[in-house]
This record gives sequence, structure tokens and C-alpha cells, in this order.
Amino acid sequence: MQTAAPSTPESGSPITRTSRAATVAGFSAQKRRVALRSMSAAAAMTMFKLGAGLLSGSLGVLSDAVHSGLDLVGAALTFFSVNVSDKPADEDHPYGHGKIENLSAFAEATLMGISCAWIVWEAVQRIFVHAVEVRHSLWPVVVLLASIGVDYWRSRELRAVAKKTGSPALATDAFHFASDMWATLAVLAGLSINWIGAHYGIGWLGYSDPVAAIVVSILILRMTLRLGHEAVAVLVDEVPAATRRQLIHEVGRVQGVIAVEQARVRRAGASYFADLTLALPRRFTFEHTGQVVHEATAAAQRVIPEADVVIHTVPHQTRAESIFDRVRAVAAKSNVSVHELSIQSHQGRLRVELHVEIEENMRLREAHEFVSGLEAEILREVPEIDAVLTHIESEPATIEEPREVVVEDRRIEIALRSAAAAFAEISDVHDIVVAHTGEHIALTCHCSLPDELPMNRVHEVITALEDRFKLECPEVYRVTIHPEPVTDNTR
Repeated sequence: MQTAAPSTPESGSPITRTSRAATVAGFSAQKRRVALRSMSAAAAMTMFKLGAGLLSGSLGVLSDAVHSGLDLVGAALTFFSVNVSDKPADEDHPYGHGKIENLSAFAEATLMGISCAWIVWEAVQRIFVHAVEVRHSLWPVVVLLASIGVDYWRSRELRAVAKKTGSPALATDAFHFASDMWATLAVLAGLSINWIGAHYGIGWLGYSDPVAAIVVSILILRMTLRLGHEAVAVLVDEVPAATRRQLIHEVGRVQGVIAVEQARVRRAGASYFADLTLALPRRFTFEHTGQVVHEATAAAQRVIPEADVVIHTVPHQTRAESIFDRVRAVAAKSNVSVHELSIQSHQGRLRVELHVEIEENMRLREAHEFVSGLEAEILREVPEIDAVLTHIESEPATIEEPREVVVEDRRIEIALRSAAAAFAEISDVHDIVVAHTGEHIALTCHCSLPDELPMNRVHEVITALEDRFKLECPEVYRVTIHPEPVTDNTR
């Protein structure tokens, strides 16, 4: 059986769905705004740094301009990805479009790796092949200081929005701008040392500019490896083993779960998806299974908040199952209800008797063949049983409409009370209703019995009361007696 795990009842309400949709829409707009501002800032800094680098001839400033240019490309990818990633799931993308953000982060990491290779190559050329004289002026310093201020402002805003929305693309952008600050500081230090060398005639300090460029490339490479690993991990559905173990542990603690047979987790953008297969006792009803699924979903979301959880359930035989449970499980697999189930032992052999409810419109031959198949299945599934006797009952296919409640029919009520008086265990009978349904008379009532009376004795008393009453009123077609503890009527 496959059951799509529902959210909590509150989450399904129209008000909550509306507020959740409004929250998602607000996050999407906020992500687009901050991505657009990030792209604008990256474009401005790239132009200023490129101009300063060409004016001064500093490889450090040019490498920083290249870094900012890559940030501009990355910011453009981020702006595109956050516009696409928040689109709802469709027929071609049932898990949504969230992974476009992870793909964007991977593309940014690739571009940063390429820039590292170019910067290192150019720096090595300037150190060992041909030196380039740096033309010192105040303009590059002003540009670099302004860049540090912009990077600090952008990284804080991006990090705040990324944390709120869970956007990996914005988190990557925030990391870019934060690293830019340190890279720019390295370039500024290189320019300063180079100026000191030129001013005081210390020749070897002239290498500080390409060395600063190599430092920048190392910073970029370190960040590239980290971001690339994170992006690839999400793209190939890598999830920390500790998260999966915690998920299995938390769901396995739910009452009724025999085992977590499978647990799969994947991430797409800021969204998580959990797919679980739970083994449940096969005697569970649909309602009970639904409740366990609901509790297991809540347990999974305690480990991975807001995860989209899908739970599959499979019936499982437990060691504690009795013969009664196993017979009922066979009947449930055949989609029929059974009652009056009893097992007798005679000369070391077990014999089962049960009542099976069959659709009232079913023909006798068809019903007989169905029941014969059910009996054969019981004998296969429960080899301890040697024989099965099935009583066939019809299950009404339509809802009965009572014509009239016959309150004045005192004779039937008196007969019932007279029959009940013969049993010492019965304190009283009440809520007696006699109804005519079609050509039949039906009686329902409540019967008070001692609180501590065992259920097997309760069943014997109720059955004997029905038999005794039917002798007095054989015209009554159906008798339904609801037993209840006597203390319920003395409070």
C-alpha cells in the first residue's frame, strides 16, 4: 500500500495554505530583489577595478577585476536561477525547479577555477619571464577601498536573505562577496609593498604585486573547491549519513512502526524530499495506518523541517501475532470483514469458525467460490489450522431508511427487559429503540454490566440474552446490544 503522507491537519486548512503561498511568494520577491542588487554591485565594481588595473598596470588589481567579473557572471546566474527555482513543480519537473540554484552554484565555482588558473599563470610570467612596472596612483587605492565597503554591505544582505530563504545560490553569492573583501585586502597590501619598494629602491619588493595576485588566486581556489563540492553533493543527491541515521531513528520510534525498511533523502535548492518505506503490523486498519503515517511524517519533519515527506507502508507479520490475528490478516487481504471468529481444539487439531460478510447482491455460486478460496488461503497462511468453517452473511449494499420508530410497541420492550432480568450480571437495559426497516423489525439497546467482567463472559451473556429474547419475539430480524460498564450510568 502506498500512502502519500499528509501534512498536519492545520497545514491543510485554506488559511494556512494561503499564508504559506504568500510566504513563498514574499521569499521569491525578496530573493529576486537582492540578486538584482548583487548583480548591479558586481557590475559597478568590475568596471571600476578594470579601469584601475589598466591605469596602474597592477596584476593584483586586474586579477581582482577578473574576480569581480566572475562575480558579475555568478550574480547574473543567481538572478536567473532564483527566478526559475521558485516556479512550482510541473509535469516535466515533479520535484520542482530548485536544483537550478545548485547548478548555478556549480557553474560559478567552475568559472572561479578558470580564473585561478589564469591569475597564477600571469603571475608566474611576471615573476620569472618579464616584469611589469606598476604605475602608482591614488585611484586604484580609492577603488579598492570602495570595493571593500561594497563587498561588506552586499555579503551581509545576501547572507541574511540566504539564511531566511535557504537559497544555495544566494549563499554562494554571499560567500563570493565576503571572499572579495579578503582578496581586495591582499591586493591592497601588494600595491602598498610594491610602492614601498619603488619609493625606497628595494627591487625585490617589486614582486609583491604578482605574489598578491597568487594569494588572491589561492583564496579563490579554496572557495571554489568548497562551493564546487557542495554544489556537486546536492546535484548527485548526497546527504550526510548522520542526517539519514537520525531520520531513521526518529521515525522508528513512532508507535506501531516495526521497521524503517528504506529511507531516501534528496535536496533541490532550498527544498528537501524524504521518501520512506515503513513496515507496519498487517492487522492495522486503514485508519490506524493513516494515523501512523501522520505521526511518522511529523517525526521526519522534526529532523528535516519543512521536508516534503512521502511514506510507503508494507504489511508485516509480527512475532506477537496470534492465530486470530493471522486469520483476520488473510481476510483483510481479501477485503472482507469477519466476526464471530472462534477456534476450537479437538484431539490435538484446530478448527476455525468465522462469519464473513459478503455483498448482498452476490450470487450464491460466486459467494461460495469466494469463500472457498478464502478458506484455502487461511489453511495455507496458518498451517496450524486443520479445518475452516465459514458462515456467509450478506452485507447491505444500500443505506437502510427506517420508516418509523415504534415507541408504543411495549410488548417487544417488555420482552427484552424480562429476558434481561434472568441474568444476574445485567444491571439494566436502556436506550431501547424498536424500528421497522422495510419488512423487518430491528432492535437496538444498551446493556449495563459489571466493570470488571471479562470480555469472554460479556460475550456469553449478550449472546444468551439475544437467544432468549428471540424465543419470545422471533419476528425481530436483527438485535444489536451495546454492552457498557455499569459505572458509566451511576455518575
